Amino acid sequence: MSIHNCRGPMCLKTIQPSHAADMPPGKSTAADAKAEEHLFVPPLNFSMVDYGIYRSGFPDSANFPFLKTLGLRSIIYLCPEPYPEDNMQFLNANGIRLFQFGLEGSKELFINIPEDLILSALRVLLDERNYPLLIHCKRGKHRTGCLVGCLRKCQNWCLASIFDEYQRFAADKARVTDQRFIELFDISRIKKLATSPPYI
Repeated sequence: MSIHNCRGPMCLKTIQPSHAADMPPGKSTAADAKAEEHLFVPPLNFSMVDYGIYRSGFPDSANFPFLKTLGLRSIIYLCPEPYPEDNMQFLNANGIRLFQFGLEGSKELFINIPEDLILSALRVLLDERNYPLLIHCKRGKHRTGCLVGCLRKCQNWCLASIFDEYQRFAADKARVTDQRFIELFDISRIKKLATSPPYI
């Protein structure tokens, strides 16, 4: 199998036989169908955070074959909107547990990030029983970036490296408020999570 690197979202696919180009429009071959089975498209902004932890934007049905290769046990969903039915069917079919923490999204420069919700999400994120795990919001930038940034503080990353990672995903949409939240986040509260009763 050859690897083909696409622009935009990374994808892996089998190169189709050269004779496929000679087929009339609308016709497909068994090779075409087989090639389609080997198409893996990660969600927007997909990346590995750490061993067993991934991050991305909102996955859709085109991303399901790729997500299946990760062997996910859990998804942390950081939006308040209900999870789409197609996504729920994929989770149920693959034994993936959904943890939803409804952080409101906003285009405003200054928004209130509820620390208790971030702590609840961290409690799930730090529990290795949930791995492999995917964190996502809509675009995989702000809400996901805040949660990952707080995880990095727990991992003793310096702020410069945490902000660099945040900005790589947020790009020109980076928010000072998000970075201030990460900077002021009290990691001593994370340590207390280890002594609190496990989630139900």
